[in-house]
Amino acid sequence: MEYLLITGGRGGLGQTVAAAFSDPDWNVQVPGHSELDVTNPDAIRNYFATRPVDLLVCNAGITCDVPLMRMEENQWDDVFAVNYQGAADCAAAALPGMIRQGHGHVVFISSYSALHPAAGQAAYAASKAALLGLVAGLAARHGPSNIRFNAILPGFMETRMTQTVSDPRKTEILADHVLGRFNTTAAVAKFIRHLHEDLPHTSGQVFQLDSRIP
Repeated sequence: MEYLLITGGRGGLGQTVAAAFSDPDWNVQVPGHSELDVTNPDAIRNYFATRPVDLLVCNAGITCDVPLMRMEENQWDDVFAVNYQGAADCAAAALPGMIRQGHGHVVFISSYSALHPAAGQAAYAASKAALLGLVAGLAARHGPSNIRFNAILPGFMETRMTQTVSDPRKTEILADHVLGRFNTTAAVAKFIRHLHEDLPHTSGQVFQLDSRIP
């Protein structure tokens, strides 16, 4: 049996990823904020101390779409605390166990905004871009220990996080997709399982999963 832990597991993508691994071969944990606060380093260390992890999906994330000139310092810090530092701290907490067992895989959920930020998304885009540097550095450092790190850019999806996006803005975003359709949480979840189980020699990579041309 393998052990999967998904941070931010109560969101739309987290729940769909959990469902994709719902079979006897997997023990799936999907802690919400009340069970695993990714902004609390002590809570993270305590949570991971007693739990084996074969696959960690760092999915917890927040947005704060405010132009940089009007953004309060605490807003910037809040976004980075969840999107970047929380992911980094969870990976750091999972690493000792992965090293002991001789294998492990961490998947960071980044964003297309990391490469092509929209106006007003400075903090979100910067935090998601920072994950890409983290992937490269950790993959190089821990490859000899048979631990893999990859990042996924799922693309725009119809989830709770995007419910506040206006219909005109969705139409603008959709126009950039050469296939004329958004990605789905089901497709992303299926890809994560494929990446973990069928591509065991892949690490340090960034996968864009929608149809926008970089």
